[in-house]
Amino acid sequence: MTSSRAERQCTLKELLEDNPFLPDRDLAEQLDVSVQTIRLDRLALGIPELRRRTRAVAQREHSSLKSIAAQDIVGELVDLQLGQSAVSILETTSDMGFARSGVVRGHFVFAQADSLAIALVDADTVLTGLANVKYKRPVQVGDRLVARAEVIRQRRGQTVVLVVTRAEGKQVFRGKFVVFALESKPDEEDDKSNETLHSG
Repeated sequence: MTSSRAERQCTLKELLEDNPFLPDRDLAEQLDVSVQTIRLDRLALGIPELRRRTRAVAQREHSSLKSIAAQDIVGELVDLQLGQSAVSILETTSDMGFARSGVVRGHFVFAQADSLAIALVDADTVLTGLANVKYKRPVQVGDRLVARAEVIRQRRGQTVVLVVTRAEGKQVFRGKFVVFALESKPDEEDDKSNETLHSG
């Protein structure tokens, strides 16, 4: 029994090292034990609950942010490789959904993806210029949304980012965002605008 518990705890530790965002119920299914057993194992190993694990990783990733303030990210930023890829997690709550159906309002799903696309760009000011999005299936209040963003093209201040969002492992949203880095100073922009007005 002790040996079996030790092995299970060892496997639990490995699973969470590989993916620190696995909830207790998923761990319980993978290890074929109860959620309560997982909680006891985590306590024995000194591993905090999912919310605290996510927050700890998010705080570490926030230091890499450049184009957007940490409080403007919708969801918890849990991975960020500037100019390459990023991941955020959004725990949906009742205030995000329609009262009658319990379906999460689409703008929350979009905002998570949009803020993640902006966060990927290594520039001080970044704006979304174009978004081509598809909502694949309804998101229910209580679903945990995991959004993954990947840069697919960069050219002259323009970045194309693909964001795929999943709930319970199923794709619920897919969007291609074209975001622009604004590098020029306000005075230079004003001069350019005046030139355009005069030439027209």
